[in-house]
Amino acid sequence: MTTTALSSPTVSPRVQLTARQQACLEQIARRQTSPQRLVRRAKILLALETGATECHVARRMHLNRGTVRTWHQRWLALAPKLEQIEADGGSDKVLITMIVEALTDHPRPGTPATFTAEQIVQIVAVACEDPVDSGRPVSHWTPHGSSSSINSTFISRKHW
Repeated sequence: MTTTALSSPTVSPRVQLTARQQACLEQIARRQTSPQRLVRRAKILLALETGATECHVARRMHLNRGTVRTWHQRWLALAPKLEQIEADGGSDKVLITMIVEALTDHPRPGTPATFTAEQIVQIVAVACEDPVDSGRPVSHWTPHGSSSSINSTFISRKHW
């Protein structure tokens, strides 16, 4: 008779926060100017620190378990860097900055922008200037005269 070993489900390591890390996360969660997504992520980590499982935190916060897992894993990857900053005597401001960066969304894949920032500025500048000033022909659909005469035409009409 052969015996097979049953594989036990893998358990993610528990989030362990130092007193400074916990204070920083609580500050982010309480700050009036913090974006709600940042507040939610800080609360996820604070809940995981109490020993709650990802499933329990997801249910309690009405989130997808994958969302909780993502921020749990992201925190576990950041923890050694935060511990090093604390060991080197880094300020709370540096610590909060690192935490906020870690809790911020990564850029999403997709088609690159069609226009550069410089091109957009040029398009807006051309759109805001008089066509005659830029040497562009005025379409036969464009009424003759300045925009002020166009506005006065609409304003002076009594009946539509």
